[in-house]
Amino acid sequence: MIEKKRLLKVYEKLTRAFGPQKWWPADTAFEVILGAILTQSTSWQNVERAIANLKNSKSLSFEKLLKMKTHRLAQLIKPAGYYNVKAQRLKNFISFMEKNYSGDLNRMKKQDTSILRRQLLSVCGIGPETADSILLYAFQKPVFVVDAYTRRIFSRHGYVKEGIDYEALQRFFTRVLPAQGRLFNEYHALLVRLGKEFCKKTKMKCQACPLGKEAGRSFFRNN
Repeated sequence: MIEKKRLLKVYEKLTRAFGPQKWWPADTAFEVILGAILTQSTSWQNVERAIANLKNSKSLSFEKLLKMKTHRLAQLIKPAGYYNVKAQRLKNFISFMEKNYSGDLNRMKKQDTSILRRQLLSVCGIGPETADSILLYAFQKPVFVVDAYTRRIFSRHGYVKEGIDYEALQRFFTRVLPAQGRLFNEYHALLVRLGKEFCKKTKMKCQACPLGKEAGRSFFRNN
């Protein structure tokens, strides 16, 4: 299938250019989940500072966050921005985890992917990108994460419309690529790297793009 070959060609070029991304940078699945919620509307550097505060205060655990007052949590995660909102979102997830899985991440991981995704989306403050990041990076589920970088790169290359919705863009990848968590993990991380360094919102670096001569024109338009 030509779509599959071309999608894998992009993946191979980015892998050669950037090497393994080893994303998500975290020590535990629980840390991945907190990071996925904290990274909404902020840079990863700010998330790292917030996570460091939680670690330094010995609060990076389900049990500690369950008992912690929301206002105290907000102060610890202040570097991540929107700290009052994000503190409540973290508490919402902790409450969900306690109610549905007794705080056990292993039980969550064993849950059917589609069921767990629906459950996560029911938590106030968790949208599709955050839910899928949790599924992929914390639990190694074969779910492709879509973000602004993904949409920007593939719409600029003419394969998808600029205003394509989340679910449609996700299907674009999952309908042709092998359902492998490791592949989806690396592919998404590589696209983020490309978007940050070359396919920027403005001041694009098309001539130096690792995708080579395909960059800056409708690489996929003939499909």
